[in-house]
Amino acid sequence: MLKKIHWGHGVAIALGSFIAFILFMIFIFPNGKQNSELVSQNYYEDELAYQKVIDAKKNADQLSEKPQYQQNKEGIRITFPSNASIDQNLVSFELYRTDDANLDVKKEISVDAQNALLIPAKVLTNGSYTLKLKWKSNKKPYQLDYDILWK
Repeated sequence: MLKKIHWGHGVAIALGSFIAFILFMIFIFPNGKQNSELVSQNYYEDELAYQKVIDAKKNADQLSEKPQYQQNKEGIRITFPSNASIDQNLVSFELYRTDDANLDVKKEISVDAQNALLIPAKVLTNGSYTLKLKWKSNKKPYQLDYDILWK
């Protein structure tokens, strides 16, 4: 036989629920958080130099043909238009992982005879990357950003 629940029981249930919620927030909730880090350790200096990035992106937006990327089992192949002239044939790329800075990849590499370069699959792990592609043509900087999901 059930007893009637009066206001004292309601207060005890509310207090118990509140304590259970607080304990959940302390012990269970932090375990589900992902590793989030700053995108850059030198964010202040990067912010001061950001006008150069804006100019480089603006220059890239004005290109009639932009570099294209393809993913295959060898890695990520980036192909520049055949008429593109790249100063010293050097292109730098940065692959950023927002969830783990240890998985970032930064490199400067020469393009091959077909105006292409390959980022090998062995330096990539499954997940989401931001590819920042930077190069100069006639001493004019260019930058394109691509969001890539590597599987």
